[in-house]
Amino acid sequence: MRNASVAGRRFIKVPFRRGWFAALGALGCVLLSGQAARAQVAVLTYHNDNARTGQNLGETILTPGNVSPDTFGRLFSYPVDGSVYAQPLYVPNVNLPSQGVHNVVFVATEHDSVYAFDADDASVGLLWQVSFIDPANGVTTVPPEDVQSQDIGPEIGITGTPVIDDGSGTLYVVAKTKEALGDGSHYVERLHALDIATGAEKFGAPIVIGDTIFAGGDPCDPGNYTYFVGPSVAGTADGGTEVSFNALRANQRLGLLLSNGVVYVAWASHGDSCPYHGWVIGYDAQTLQQVAVFNTTPNGSQGGIWMSGAGLAADSDGAIYLSTGNGTFDVTDSQAPAYGDSVLKLATCIDLTVADFFTPWNQDALAANAQDLGSGGTLLLPDQPGARPHLMVAAGKEGTIYLIDRDDLGAYQRCGTTCDDVVQVTPLGSASFGAPAYFNTRVYYQGVGDVLKAFELSNGLLSSSPVSQSTTPFSFPGSTPSVSANGSTNAIVWALEVNSCTAVLHAYDALDLSRELYASTQVPADQLDGGVKFTLPTVANGKVYVGTQGNLHVFGLSTLASFTLMVNKTGTGDGTVTSTDGRIDCGTSCTASYPGGTTVTLTATPSQGSIFGGWSGCDGVSGATCTVTLGSGSKSITAVFNAQQGFTLTVSKGGTGTGTATSSDGGISCGPTCAASSAAYDSGTMVTLTASANESDGSAFGGWGGCDGVSDTTCTVTMTSNRSVTATFAGVD
Repeated sequence: MRNASVAGRRFIKVPFRRGWFAALGALGCVLLSGQAARAQVAVLTYHNDNARTGQNLGETILTPGNVSPDTFGRLFSYPVDGSVYAQPLYVPNVNLPSQGVHNVVFVATEHDSVYAFDADDASVGLLWQVSFIDPANGVTTVPPEDVQSQDIGPEIGITGTPVIDDGSGTLYVVAKTKEALGDGSHYVERLHALDIATGAEKFGAPIVIGDTIFAGGDPCDPGNYTYFVGPSVAGTADGGTEVSFNALRANQRLGLLLSNGVVYVAWASHGDSCPYHGWVIGYDAQTLQQVAVFNTTPNGSQGGIWMSGAGLAADSDGAIYLSTGNGTFDVTDSQAPAYGDSVLKLATCIDLTVADFFTPWNQDALAANAQDLGSGGTLLLPDQPGARPHLMVAAGKEGTIYLIDRDDLGAYQRCGTTCDDVVQVTPLGSASFGAPAYFNTRVYYQGVGDVLKAFELSNGLLSSSPVSQSTTPFSFPGSTPSVSANGSTNAIVWALEVNSCTAVLHAYDALDLSRELYASTQVPADQLDGGVKFTLPTVANGKVYVGTQGNLHVFGLSTLASFTLMVNKTGTGDGTVTSTDGRIDCGTSCTASYPGGTTVTLTATPSQGSIFGGWSGCDGVSGATCTVTLGSGSKSITAVFNAQQGFTLTVSKGGTGTGTATSSDGGISCGPTCAASSAAYDSGTMVTLTASANESDGSAFGGWGGCDGVSDTTCTVTMTSNRSVTATFAGVD
C-alpha cells in the first residue's frame, strides 16, 4: 500500500442557473405550505424520512377511488442520460427568478448527471442539469470491468440516493469518476453540495472523499493500490496498522443520511470484489469537513453496507442504524471488532462508535452460504405501547424478519447457541432485497419471487403470518414498497416491478392487498422501458415519479394531464374563432394547452363579406358555437368560412336521428355533429344536396323540406334568393 496526496479536481457543467428554495420543512418527507392553497409534501431523502418508513401521509389527491386504469396513468416522460438507481427527490414551491414558482423533481443518473425538472409541466421541462464528467479531459464514469463486476451497468456514476437539506436548499450527492492523469487512472469519489435552484456547488464543494490508483496485478493485494486522498482507520486488514478507503472498490449504493447537521455516507463493494469493507463517513453539512469515520471490519474483511440501496436510518437522538453483509464477525478475539452480518446501532456523539449490535445465531452459516443479513434495509417503527416502545425491523436473504428493541438490540447468542435474543423472529418466506414500508400498524414486505405482504403490529409484536397479501409475485429483486395516504385514510401501497425489459408500476389498496388498483401494463400508453434493480417510486402531490434505464416517468390522474387544442380555418372566406377563456383567438393564436378534462367553448365570427359555413371535430354544436372536451388526448377543430357571393343557402338537420348533409360543390358540409351549415352562391346557381343517414345507430333518412326538387336522398335548390332547406333523420323508437 502506498499513500500520496494530490489536490482534488472537479469538472462541473451547469447549463442553467435559476432561483432559490423558498419552503421550509423538517426531515425527509415533510408538509410544506406557501402560496399553494393546500399543503404540499417534500420528499427530501430515501424512503421519505430518516426512519425509512416509506410513508407519505399528506397525499390528498390520489385515493383508492380514483387510481384505476380509466383515470390514472402516465402523463409524460423526461429522457435522461443514464440509468436511475437513485430514488427521485421532490421539492415544491422552488422560486425561479424570472420563471415563477415551480415544483421540482430531482434525478441522478449513472452517467454522473443530476437533473432538476419541472415536476408537473412537461412543456417547462428541464430547469437545470449538472454533469460531473469531462470526457475531453479524461474524466469519465467508471466502466464495470474496472471494478470486476457487472452488478451496475453499463457505467458507474451516481448510485446512492442524494439527500436534500430543506433549510439551506442544498442537495448532497456522491459521484464516482475515472480520471486519466499522467501517473495513471485515478478512481475518485466526491461529495457534491448543489444549490437546488441553480445546480451550482456550495460550501467549497466538491470535496474528494477518496482518490485511488490500482497498479494492476492481484486486486486483493492491498499493496497494489496507491491512496492519494481518503480516510483511514486503525486496523490490520491491509497488512499494516491502518486500513485506507479504497475509492475503486468502494460502492456507494446506500441513500445518504442528513442528521443533526451531518451528512452520512455508507459504502459496500462492487459484486464482492476484494479488498473491501463497510464504511460510514460523516461530513459537516456546512463546511463539508470530515467529522466521523467508521469501518465495520478493520481487522478482517468485507462486512459491506449495501442494503439494496436503502438508506442509513436515524432516530430522534441521532443514533444511526444499519445492517451489514457477509464478512468477518468477531467481537471477542483477534479480529475484533468485526461486524459481518449484523445490525448495528452507531452512537454519533464522538466520531462513530458501536453502541449496540445484533448478530443472528447462525451468522457463520449465513456467511458461508452468501445469505447476507445486510441485503435488506432497516426500518425504525413508531413508538409502541408496552415495555419496549422503540422497535425496528430488519430482514435479509434468509427470509427472516427480526423485530428488534432499539434500546437493547440483542447481541450474539446471548440466550443460547441457537437463539436470537430479539423481540420476535417471524418468517417472511422469501429473501429480502429492499426495504419494508410502514403504515398505520402494518409493515409491508415483498421478497424475491413473492407477493406483497402486510404484517400487523399489535402490542409490540408482529402477526406471525401476513394479514393481507397481493396475488402477483415479483421476480428478483422483489420490491421496496411505498405508501401514500391522507393521514390514516385513502392509503395506497405502490410497488415497482423492475423487469429488465419493461418495468411495471403497481398500486394496491393498503387495507386489502388482494385489490390491485392499477398496473402500468394495463394501458398500452403507460408502458415503461427497462427497470433498474432496487429503485422505487416517489409519490408526491398527486404524482408518482419512476426512474428507469433511460427516463423519468411521471404518473398521475388523467385529468391532470395537459392536452393541446388546435383550431383550423378553411373555406373560401375568412373569420375568427375565439374561446370564452380568451386563450384561443384565431386570428393570431390558434393553439392552446389545457388540463385534461377541460371543456372549451369556441365561437366562430365571419369577417365582412364572408359567412360561417360550419364546424367539424366538435363534441357539440349550436349554430356558430362549438364545445370540445379534452378528455384523453389533444384535439383539432375546423371552422369553415365561405365568401359571400350572392345568396345564402342554409341547410339544417331535424328529427331524432343522425346523419350528414353535403353539397356536390363542397360548400355545404354538415357532418354528424353539425346542426346547420351555410354557404353563399351566385344568383341562379343550382345546388345539389345529398343526405346520408347514420345507419350504425339505427337512424333513417326521413325526407327533405324546402327543396325545388327531390329524388330519394337528393335535393336541388336554385339560388334566386336566400334559401333554407331541412334534412330530417328518424331515430330508433
